[in-house]
Amino acid sequence: QVQLVESGGGLVQAGGSLSVSCAASGRTASTYGMGWFRQAAGKEREFVAAFKWSGARTYYSDSVKGRFTISRDNAKNTVYLQMNSLKPEDTAVYYCAATESSVMIWSSAASYAYWGQGTQVTVSS
Repeated sequence: QVQLVESGGGLVQAGGSLSVSCAASGRTASTYGMGWFRQAAGKEREFVAAFKWSGARTYYSDSVKGRFTISRDNAKNTVYLQMNSLKPEDTAVYYCAATESSVMIWSSAASYAYWGQGTQVTVSS
């Protein structure tokens, strides 16, 4: 199994920046891909960004493309989400997710077997 622990998040004003991190442990060698999702109050969980662990390609939702950047530190088994030009509509609980399967859809939460506990990001207007 893979364990994921998010950190970071918090309160920021609109237009500001924030970074969240996700530390992975356990059977990380079998990880095929990792991603970030978010869930605002009263809404469904939505895809934010993802990448294939062994490659350089990244995937972003249209709503964050150009503002958010997903990155990783292989040595630390840590994934980051740098969020710039934040908007009030970015307010949500942000979840880190991981999958061991190559048969998957990057933007589908159902493709990911492992999830962190989530970290709150609040953007004030």
